[in-house]
Amino acid sequence: MPQSPSPDIYDCQACGACCAYSEDWPRFSLETDEQLDAIPEAMVATDLSGMKFENGRCVALNGELGKCVGCTIYTVRPIVCRDCMPGDPECLMAREAIGLAIQPIAS
Repeated sequence: MPQSPSPDIYDCQACGACCAYSEDWPRFSLETDEQLDAIPEAMVATDLSGMKFENGRCVALNGELGKCVGCTIYTVRPIVCRDCMPGDPECLMAREAIGLAIQPIAS
């Protein structure tokens, strides 16, 4: 079984796949009321279940997928966003789903 690529080959600010994977992700899970209150109301889904997803991505994401992106609420982002790490299974699943490489490109 092939090993997963080293997480250090993935640069979140040149990706954004996890923020464009599904309107069902990111969902709120273990956030406190205080943490949820810190997220701008306009960025929360109407059913209050997670972040608003529009045009195929989380509304908090700025930039172009696969090139240069950033989270506009990085310091108060939901727990699921904090838990997704470069190169972990969720990262690789999201990258594959939007068509980004999941293996390092040979030089």
